[in-house]
Amino acid sequence: MKQLSRKWIWVGTVAVVIVGAYLAWNKLANPGLPAEIATGNGRIEATEIDISARLAGRIDEILVEEGDAVQRGDVLVHMDVVQLTAQRRKAEAARRRAEIAIETANSQVTQTEAQKAAAEATVEEAQAVADAASARVARTERLAATSVLSQQVLDDDRASDRQAQAGLASAKASLAAAEAAIGTAKAQVVDAEAAVEAAQAEIDYVTAQIDDSTLISPRSGRIQYRIAQEGEVVSAGGRILSLVDLRDVYMTFFLPTSQAGLVNVGSEVRLAMDALPGYVLPASISFVADVAQFTPKTVETAEEREKLMFRVRARINHELLEKYIQYVKTGLPGQAYVRLDPNVEWPDFLSNVVE
Repeated sequence: MKQLSRKWIWVGTVAVVIVGAYLAWNKLANPGLPAEIATGNGRIEATEIDISARLAGRIDEILVEEGDAVQRGDVLVHMDVVQLTAQRRKAEAARRRAEIAIETANSQVTQTEAQKAAAEATVEEAQAVADAASARVARTERLAATSVLSQQVLDDDRASDRQAQAGLASAKASLAAAEAAIGTAKAQVVDAEAAVEAAQAEIDYVTAQIDDSTLISPRSGRIQYRIAQEGEVVSAGGRILSLVDLRDVYMTFFLPTSQAGLVNVGSEVRLAMDALPGYVLPASISFVADVAQFTPKTVETAEEREKLMFRVRARINHELLEKYIQYVKTGLPGQAYVRLDPNVEWPDFLSNVVE
């Protein structure tokens, strides 16, 4: 029994020492922290953007490495465009053929219009001949009735009249054919023009695909990962690079119900980074979750409600990031301090703010 009691006394002493050491460390880490200042730990994060292939294809060239800083508009990746270039040449050839077809059809329209004019002249001539023949037959019939002219003359004039009427009908038919030919030629022009538009649309489409095969940076930031390598074939939407937007940097941490309810968007925050001892980064609250992230199985008492934790995000000042962009790194751990009451003074250990 004495040995067992001594054992428990030793365990208790060790526990007291550990708890005391923790309390001492916490006091040194957060000396004189007012109740109006909430705190939570987190890591520096940034908006991540996937650089993906819009079309399926082979990666021809990747122009950046992991860790490279890039600016908006920089070319990051070239996809293979051999097949697309061939498709564009084919479409350009189709457009040239269609343009030649337009010229040919326009020439045909001009030719058929000339044929129509000639047919109209022929109709007028045939009409004059027919009118003369009809008048001659009428006179011959009157004279034949008085025996001034013979029956043979009357028959000859009647034959000439029928011949003239047939010639008129033939001329009118030729005119109708010329008018129809003009309509056909004009339709060929319209068809050729449509073929030019279709070929141009195909050229524009393939050109857009070729342009999309050059992947550019949508924002300024840093390349985090190379997900695919040169020579690999990726599907449409396949990820190639991971880009971190270093101008949108924040820390996510969690606060209990009693403190989260007092935090407003825009509240002042100071971040103490492990990698930057003695200095704090200014930030402001940009997001407070409206739903608790950690929820007990049952929430029935005030004590259990206090266990609810809400996600809070503090965004670092944009101008400060621009100034120290080359030093910004994601994943760095640190501590966030939120001033719940704007009238409360910051403790001394949070006063050395980076500017």
